[in-house]
Amino acid sequence: MDNDDMDRPGTNLGRRGLIKAGGLGALGLGMAGMAPASAQAAPKPKADPVSGIATKASVRFRPNGRFKIVQFNDTQDGPRTDRRTVELMDKVIEKENPDLVVLVGDQLTSAPTTVIEQKQALNNVIQPMERRGVRWAATFGNHDEDPTPKTGMDEPAMLDFFRTYEHNVNTAGAKGITGTGNMFLLIGSSRDNEPIFGVWLLDSGRYAPKQIAGQDFEGYPDWDWLRADQIRWYLEGSEHVQRRVGAKIPSLMFLHIALWEHRFMWFASVDSRTDADHARAVKKHQIVGERNEAECPGPFNSGMFSAIQHRGDVRGVFVGHDHINTYVGDYYGVKLGYGPGTGFGPYGLEGDQKHRLRGCRVFELDEFAKDVWTGTRTVFAKDLGIDMSVAKQPMEPLPLGRRQR
Repeated sequence: MDNDDMDRPGTNLGRRGLIKAGGLGALGLGMAGMAPASAQAAPKPKADPVSGIATKASVRFRPNGRFKIVQFNDTQDGPRTDRRTVELMDKVIEKENPDLVVLVGDQLTSAPTTVIEQKQALNNVIQPMERRGVRWAATFGNHDEDPTPKTGMDEPAMLDFFRTYEHNVNTAGAKGITGTGNMFLLIGSSRDNEPIFGVWLLDSGRYAPKQIAGQDFEGYPDWDWLRADQIRWYLEGSEHVQRRVGAKIPSLMFLHIALWEHRFMWFASVDSRTDADHARAVKKHQIVGERNEAECPGPFNSGMFSAIQHRGDVRGVFVGHDHINTYVGDYYGVKLGYGPGTGFGPYGLEGDQKHRLRGCRVFELDEFAKDVWTGTRTVFAKDLGIDMSVAKQPMEPLPLGRRQR
């Protein structure tokens, strides 16, 4: 999301990847490796060359049947990343020992002026996973192409850069649909590696176009939204996996920009937004966590939530974008929630409370539990002994590996 600490790009680059082809031929499903904190490189994803669908999972639950995912989002900084962002990521990974980390967009600001600086900014928030051998994948937010007019390094180039790292498990992404790097990751049972859980990563875009049909977006939110071909890709991919596996695969979905349903849930209403509405919503939707700013979806409701309800496999949709929201609730059987902003560089709360909600979200899976996904919780920097002073603390960029230069 835009803020006082960041400049909006001077030009609106809009969405790339206009609809060329839908259907199963556009599907790109990704997979990761084995256990976390391993010195081994993550096996690179393998997918059917025709459909783009992974033939089997190569990420597995641990022998005890457990699997843990950590969500970081909005690290949002330049090549001299605030050192506490990296410290937070380091401490969370040490404490939680995740099997998979997902970076849910806005890794960058407009600060990088060269390709090297852009790579340095990305590398700073990649190294906490790489040096511990933790599998990770990333999707994009509205700010990630802010430096592109100066550097020429766009989202496809950033995705290629991610994939040079040993422990990255991004695929090249679905072809012929809107966005960059849309993918599905399958997690296999500890016993026989048969897929039993999945992770969807979708590119929710950047900003709305300047006009549609000669009409501008004055008065409307000007963020982007998931497009119809992305919804179709999810629906057809979900159906294909069900046919192959013989059952619907429960899964989590990560994207940067909130759905309209995130806002509806907080008030249990579309239009009315009173304290009484929220009190009703807390009871109805079992909401926990904080909402310190209005949700910022795009001008159109994408229809993704309706598609998820139709399929019945996605158990939760988690986003970033609005840094000082941390809540989660149950919206008609689907958990909708936020990961708190991870980065110490962008905006936060007011005054000396600025960094109080810096943190991450953790997801616990158990293959022997009825619903596999057993719960989620937040972890905050303030509880990890990290300096909460307001002033920025830029660090020297971490060294790039030979393959990343």
